[in-house]
Amino acid sequence: MLELVEEHACHGGVQRIYRHDSLAIGLPMRFSVYLPPQASHARVPALFYLAGLTSTEETFAIKAGAQRCAAQHGIALIAPDTSPRGAGVPGESASWDFGVGAGFYVDATQEPWSKHYRMYSYVVDELRETVAAELPIERDKLGIFGHSMGGHGALMIALRNPGVYRSVSAFAPIAAPMRCPWGEKAFSGYLGGKRETWKPYDASELVAREDSARFEAGILIDQGSADQFLAVQLNPDVFEAACRAAGQPLTLRRHAGYDHGYYFISTFIEDHIAHHAKVLCA
Repeated sequence: MLELVEEHACHGGVQRIYRHDSLAIGLPMRFSVYLPPQASHARVPALFYLAGLTSTEETFAIKAGAQRCAAQHGIALIAPDTSPRGAGVPGESASWDFGVGAGFYVDATQEPWSKHYRMYSYVVDELRETVAAELPIERDKLGIFGHSMGGHGALMIALRNPGVYRSVSAFAPIAAPMRCPWGEKAFSGYLGGKRETWKPYDASELVAREDSARFEAGILIDQGSADQFLAVQLNPDVFEAACRAAGQPLTLRRHAGYDHGYYFISTFIEDHIAHHAKVLCA
């Protein structure tokens, strides 16, 4: 059962925040939904957006300026929170890059995180099924994109579930999390010390597999050259090389002067929604 928390008219459609009791997480969860004007009389394609570290379900809706473009193409936008809230795990709010606001879109296997920190199952299974059942969404016309930690999540989830998501893109993703401090901290904490168990959550490892699915319409990534996290955390070159070796079409655009924030995202959001629309609205 979805509980409507707030609702606002926006570009001819409606921006909403919902709350529901999550079985996957074992706690109440919140997510935002933008329904374009077309959704008032028909089911529409949907894009799932996964946000980055410290963000909530509201961050993308408030900062990205995506609703206008979504209204033009007739695409719904769905953005979950970035972690459980209120799990009560000791130390879960002690650092900004692990715990609250930093679920990394994995299903934790290590105590005490494994009880509630199950963001992979929440996004891929529960949230997707919930919005398809409760909202005017076409369940066979779904795409996924995200930013930073959420870019990692989008790439990884799409590569693991090509039959579910037909299109994928990312802004400044953590493209090889096994090779950066953020990823190593999150994966060791949530998944344990055996690096082999990390590979199913690393997009660069996934796309390199011989049996990996291919997105023939291509993957779009935008990366700012002035991004303060580029050199140490993001590794787009690693993912680019893996895609090249695997034959996965990739457009990796590098933009001089742009940093890691939402001014960067808002500048190129129209291109990303158009990229998805070519597949989802065809």
